[in-house]
Amino acid sequence: MDKTFPNLAAAVAGIADGMTVMIGGFGGSGAPIELIHALIDRFLATGHPYGLTVVNNNAGNGHVGLAALIEQGMVRKLICSFPRSADPVVFTEAYLAGKIALELVPQGTLAERIRAGGAGIPAFYTPTSYGTDLAKGKPVEVFEGRPYVQERWLKADYALVKAHLGDSLGNLTYRMAARNFNPLMCTAATTAIAQVSRILAPGTIDPEAVVTPGIFVQGIVEVPRPAQEEDLNRAGSVYPQVAR
Repeated sequence: MDKTFPNLAAAVAGIADGMTVMIGGFGGSGAPIELIHALIDRFLATGHPYGLTVVNNNAGNGHVGLAALIEQGMVRKLICSFPRSADPVVFTEAYLAGKIALELVPQGTLAERIRAGGAGIPAFYTPTSYGTDLAKGKPVEVFEGRPYVQERWLKADYALVKAHLGDSLGNLTYRMAARNFNPLMCTAATTAIAQVSRILAPGTIDPEAVVTPGIFVQGIVEVPRPAQEEDLNRAGSVYPQVAR
């Protein structure tokens, strides 16, 4: 089954108002900038989608990628670990103005909640956050004399991820640290869309090198020269404008 999309616009066309969208990346590493910007283009053209819940490691930097998505007012709630990163001015201003909600999750817990969502595990226990505000209202159990906080799985309607190579069946490889949250998010989303630097014919990728099997990927689009968030920010870029 060929899962390739002809362009970025087609790849994000199914994302609707109010959906939960996981976006891969650790800062700019592995962040699907082009897919995010295509979603913004759709919003500017049609007014949709809006009211999104976004799951990401951080809150975006500068005025591109996730930060640009927030700046357009498309995000209702952000679930992340690091809302304060290198240049989180967009999120900070939106949050202080009451325009966006935040669910703060410790990074390891965030990864495990996503993994649990993909594995069909509704809840698990972790000692992380016990005794802090992040644990308020959550069930606590004692195991071997130590208190553990119950955390619930995280699932999404869509995952937008960046991989390195992919075949038309959706099998993916990643480049170095760009792997990060992307494989987990593919398993936890009903629909995972991957942008890759090159789409190959089925069978071209060594099965031993595949990180995300195609069964977890519903769509793939080729972006031969993907942008890097840090490069865009150093250049003062703003999306959808060309330059600030």
